[in-house]
Amino acid sequence: MSETTHDGAPPRAEGPSPAELAARYGLSVSGARPSLPEYVRQLWGRRHFIAAFSRAKLTAQYSQAKLGQLWQVFTPLLNAFVYFLIFGLLLGGRGGMAMPEYIPFLVTGVFVFTFTHSSVMSGVKAVSGNLGLVRALHFPRASLPISFSLQQLQQLLYSMIVLAVILVSFGHYPTWNWLLVIPALLLQLLFNAGLALVFARLGAGTPDLAQLMPFILRTWMYASGVMFPLRYMVEERAGWPAWVADVMEANPATVYMELMRYALIDGPHHASLSGNFWLMAVGWALVLGIGGFVFFWKAEERYGRG
Repeated sequence: MSETTHDGAPPRAEGPSPAELAARYGLSVSGARPSLPEYVRQLWGRRHFIAAFSRAKLTAQYSQAKLGQLWQVFTPLLNAFVYFLIFGLLLGGRGGMAMPEYIPFLVTGVFVFTFTHSSVMSGVKAVSGNLGLVRALHFPRASLPISFSLQQLQQLLYSMIVLAVILVSFGHYPTWNWLLVIPALLLQLLFNAGLALVFARLGAGTPDLAQLMPFILRTWMYASGVMFPLRYMVEERAGWPAWVADVMEANPATVYMELMRYALIDGPHHASLSGNFWLMAVGWALVLGIGGFVFFWKAEERYGRG
């Protein structure tokens, strides 16, 4: 005698569940976060997109201005001129440096810090400012903050041409030390990309962060010795103990600026540099580069969902 259900129909044969079928045929949840190695492979596969996207953003940045891409150089130069008037002339913040050493010191600091500043500001809005792209296409979202960091590197390279002219104009001619610019910039790029990834995730969840960041970055700039020798200002002008200067010099913005200044500038204030700066540069690059990447990856499936 065959079994029937309460309504008289024969019982249905139980088949595999949807989850079992998905596992059997290799299907996965749409938008699910891939494993970290797989995410790295996907990102490497989009390397041409990352490069093209950064170039397109760089070209479009000043497309509406009459001077166009020249503003990539004019903006940090004008900032350096304002800081020179205030800190170099009015406030006497040169720390004993003569003008031929101080002006390259100032311009180098402004250009290098602008690289980090712009990378962070672009990173904050990398996801929240490109929601149409994030929601329309499937790609590793880390492509966006990384491409913005590359964009800022390209912008800095244009500025470096002007910086080289300024250096030569003040008697700082090319030496073998100038080659140290290459590893210094690569380490700073890794650091900036990691920082951009951190703030891209934070900015995706809190869009108002983009309004707060200029104040945070301005404070960071004043605490990093962009416009004045940090140790001179801390120990001699403020009268604070030497360990305070040691702590402030360990901040990454100062580290990368000092590496660039040592590589490019000749003078009594830049005749030597502690090897600790290179160790700190590598440390900051690895901690923020790897840590920022993992931090961003952990929220991969949430970007563009809100």
